[in-house]
Amino acid sequence: MTRTTPPRPLDPEALFPGLRAYRRTTTRLHPRPGTAGPAESSVGGPLLWPADEPWPVCAAAHRKNTGYRLAHVRAYRELLAAAWRRDPGHGPTEAEREELTRLGRRERRVPGIEDEDPVPLLAAAQFYARDIPDLPAGPDGADLLQVLWCPFEAHGPERSIDVVLRWRRAADVTRALAVMPEPRLAGRRECVPAPCVLDPEQVVEHEYADLLDDALRDAVDAWEDEQLALEEAALEAAEEEPGGSYASFAEYEAAMAARPAPPETFSYRHDLSIAPGWKVGGYASWHLTDPARVDCSVCRTPMRPLLTVGSGEWDGTTSWVPLEDRHLIGAPGASTPTEVHLGRDEMRVFVCPDDLTHPHRLSFQ
Repeated sequence: MTRTTPPRPLDPEALFPGLRAYRRTTTRLHPRPGTAGPAESSVGGPLLWPADEPWPVCAAAHRKNTGYRLAHVRAYRELLAAAWRRDPGHGPTEAEREELTRLGRRERRVPGIEDEDPVPLLAAAQFYARDIPDLPAGPDGADLLQVLWCPFEAHGPERSIDVVLRWRRAADVTRALAVMPEPRLAGRRECVPAPCVLDPEQVVEHEYADLLDDALRDAVDAWEDEQLALEEAALEAAEEEPGGSYASFAEYEAAMAARPAPPETFSYRHDLSIAPGWKVGGYASWHLTDPARVDCSVCRTPMRPLLTVGSGEWDGTTSWVPLEDRHLIGAPGASTPTEVHLGRDEMRVFVCPDDLTHPHRLSFQ
C-alpha cells in the first residue's frame, strides 16, 4: 500500500520565506509488518548476502550471555499481535498473559556463550537505490545498502549499539546466502527489528529551528510564542462556563456545545520541519539536547544524516500520520511497527558527504 503524508497544516515557506534556503528532501520509509524477500528493501528482513562472503560478527568483549532469546522475542510479538487482532477491546486472555510472561523473561548466564565470543550481527535493514530516492550513490557504483548491528547496547565509552554498513552492487551477488546467521540473544527486545516491508515516500523537510540563521530563528520563536498564547487562551476559555440562567440541564448542555471551537495551533518542530519515524536523508532533530556538530573523523567535513531509526511513526502530534493510517491512530502498536527503540527516542547514522567509505558516526536523541 502506498503511504501519503498529508500536506503540512501550514505552508512553512509561506510563513517564513527564508526557509527556502533550508529545505531538503527525505524519504520516509513507512515500515509496516510484512514479509519481504532478499531482493526487496525491508526492515528486519533477509539480506541479499553473497554465500561466499563471511557474515560480520561482534568481537568486542561485553556481556553476551544475558538477555532475551530471539525466538522468544518473535513468539512474544506474534502472540500479542494475534491477541489484539482477535479482541481489540481486551487483548490477551489470562492463559495468553501467562505465556507472554514466560516468553518475556530475561535469561541470565546462558551456557555456551562467553563475553569474548564473536557473535553474528543482526540483520537490521536493507535499502535498494531504486526504492529510496534520497539514498546517496554508493561507492564504486553500489546500489544496495545493508545495515547490521549487534543487539547489545554495550559498545565503546558511550555504551551504545554497534552499527555496520555494507554497500554493494546487487548484480554482483550471483549466489545468495540461504540462511542468515543470528545471535542467540539480544540485550534488549527493542534492539530486534520486527520484519517489515517498506512504502518509501519522498517529502520535504526544513532545518531544525535552533540551526536556522538568527533572524529566521527569532521569527520562528515569535510565531511559536503566538501559537502557545492562542492555546493557553483556548484552554482558559474551555474552563469557563457560559453565563446566564437555563431552564433545564439540556439547555445548559446545548449552550456548552454551541461555544466556538478553539483555534487549531501548531508547532514548527512537531508539525512543520522534520518528519518522525524511519527515514533516509533529510535533517536531524535535536529535540532532547542542544544541536551538536557531527564531523567526519577522517577529513573533518560536516556529516549528514544517512538513516534515522525512529521509535515511532508518529508521536504526540498526528499531522505526519499518513492518510491511509488515520484510522489506526490510538490502535495498539500502530505507531511502532518495527518495535525498535534505540536511545531515548531515535538513532541517527551520519556519513561523510565527500566519501561514504569514511567511518560513519552515530547520534542518539
